Amino acid sequence: MAAPKVIEDWHRIVETLDGSGIPALLAEDVTFESPVVHTPQAGRAITAKYLQSALKVLNNESFHYVEEWIGEHSAVLEFGCEIDGIRINGVDIIRWNEAGLITQFKVMVRPLKAVNLLHQKMGEMLMRGTA
Repeated sequence: MAAPKVIEDWHRIVETLDGSGIPALLAEDVTFESPVVHTPQAGRAITAKYLQSALKVLNNESFHYVEEWIGEHSAVLEFGCEIDGIRINGVDIIRWNEAGLITQFKVMVRPLKAVNLLHQKMGEMLMRGTA
């Protein structure tokens, strides 16, 4: 199955590291579920902020998508990278609506050392407001 446009657009953002196109991919009522925040974040603005921050924290020269599984309105993208000597393995679980806009973006990460590191780095970036 060929990747839908929304996933192609997401890959283009990741490859170019240009987060400015993220809001255009998101439905107004999108929810973002983070591995380090216990409640889902609702809305385009906050989801864009989290995804733009994650783009800067995770997407170094080691970041790569390992594999992906695509359904009719959802995809699971497995990724890997290394930050500060810690190997990170995770998945982006993405759901979209009929209009091709993302309605849910969930990130899951392992191992625990990686979750703790991401919590620290994402917290620093979000506090600085430099997404």
